[in-house]
Amino acid sequence: MIERPIIALDFPSKKEIELFLEKFPKTEKLFVKVGMEIFYQEGPEIVSWLKELGHDIFLDLKLHDIPNTVERAMARLANLGVAITNVHAAGGIEMMTAAKRGLQNGTKEGQNVPLLIAVTQLTSTCEEQMQQEQLISVSLEESVRHYAQCAEKAGLDGVVCSAQEAAAIKGATNSEFMCLTPGIRPAGSDAGDQKRIVTPAKARQIGSSAIVVGRPITQSATPFDTYQEIKQAWKEAIQ
Repeated sequence: MIERPIIALDFPSKKEIELFLEKFPKTEKLFVKVGMEIFYQEGPEIVSWLKELGHDIFLDLKLHDIPNTVERAMARLANLGVAITNVHAAGGIEMMTAAKRGLQNGTKEGQNVPLLIAVTQLTSTCEEQMQQEQLISVSLEESVRHYAQCAEKAGLDGVVCSAQEAAAIKGATNSEFMCLTPGIRPAGSDAGDQKRIVTPAKARQIGSSAIVVGRPITQSATPFDTYQEIKQAWKEAIQ
């Protein structure tokens, strides 16, 4: 269980991240998500810089390619020292196994191997889209549960999923299997482009191991206060 909400740093430049982080106390060590937009703009240096500031990092690049390519890429990413990274479960068990092997082989001696999780179905995807565009005829929940079981079989540490599917995944995998859930919105927040959303408290109650929160915090007039409120709601949900 990750006790801090993971903040999605979905900004186009390092400068904007700097301005955002200035609104937090320097002593507040965060867990942040570095996604494709900022990683492709700034490169691995953005990860090194955030680590120097004392923050933990979920590197969200969603690798999906042939097994050999993913294995070699993961070996390179392992050197960055991130806490979590991910692949697409749709790449298959062989690809996910190769990704895990790459992380293990690429991690320097004395460092922790990053947790590896797999994206099931994006939280922007609804069941109708999945069935019509991906030609997956089962229910969305069944698709997500199947992907989770494939990820577990490949030796991964968990999945990225909607909190709405967390309970089903918990029932189909081992007790330590992580359900990291984006699409988190405090009550009354705009859903944006997310289709399957829940509140922080509800996410914890129904099985989320960690939550990712972006715009409700990054677009807040008082981001630190909003972060504290979400963190409190997340922590108090099981008390």
